[in-house]
Amino acid sequence: MEAHTPPASSLPTTSPVDGTPPPNGDAHHDELFTRVQGILEYRFNDHDLLKEALTHASIADDRRLSNERLEFLGDSVLGLVVCHRLFELFPDYLEGDLTKLKSAVVSRNTCAAVANALGLTELIFVGKGMLGRGGVSGERPSSLAAGALESIIAGIYLDGGFEAARAFILRHMDEYISRFAATTHQQNYKSLLQQHAQKALASTPMYELLDEKGPDHSKCFEVRVVIGARAFGSAWGPAKKQAEQRAAQIALEELGVLAREEPLPSAVAATGTENSEESGDPLSADPGAAVPEENGENNGTDASPAAGDAQ
Repeated sequence: MEAHTPPASSLPTTSPVDGTPPPNGDAHHDELFTRVQGILEYRFNDHDLLKEALTHASIADDRRLSNERLEFLGDSVLGLVVCHRLFELFPDYLEGDLTKLKSAVVSRNTCAAVANALGLTELIFVGKGMLGRGGVSGERPSSLAAGALESIIAGIYLDGGFEAARAFILRHMDEYISRFAATTHQQNYKSLLQQHAQKALASTPMYELLDEKGPDHSKCFEVRVVIGARAFGSAWGPAKKQAEQRAAQIALEELGVLAREEPLPSAVAATGTENSEESGDPLSADPGAAVPEENGENNGTDASPAAGDAQ
């Protein structure tokens, strides 16, 4: 893929840390590029493209030669990769749920956090006015940090193609996808458990129906999750889907993925008569608000893989 490259004469020869010329510009750039590529875990074929990605508008002779155009492109590449990832991971989420999650993952704050964690922000070439209070590079604005990440994403995309950019993005964004999914208002615990189990445990959760009580018109179901040889605490619900969601939440809590919100269900729930609002269980109290709507009947087999629900 052919990348736009600015003339070498227009590129900055100043230090990214304090805006002053280094003793040897070429040697400094070589050292900087080696450091950046180590941080990114990606080696650029086109060093001029990397140089452009690291050049802020405050120091460029012409704003078209800064990283602003790359930032524009990188924003779209990031959005596409994250949207595709969410589409794959959360098949039960509605459009609104996916949009909320995507907005959190690709936000300026998240991008800035990734750039700062990588140490990328301090390596951007900037004018002296962007150095922060007292010329301290660590206090550069978050907008600069987020833009740095997006411009690097575009640089990788132009230099190595979509798969290279996708690998870089997911290496650093998967953690945030899991984190935001775990705290999103409309949480689908089954999808989150399936994602975690397949990624961390190389296994697929199974849902076992342990018991059911009550008349046909008002049954309660007890379900537990089994992953490999490990069984987790059981949960009751007025429908199998809701019991499975609660059981998935318990499994996530026992695995340490989610903080435990309440004691595990006890014999009290076995009667099937506990009021959902009194129990404080958000899934039972308001299933529609707690998780995206799931299709399917209450009745089913005693054990069903999460993958079947996710398709």
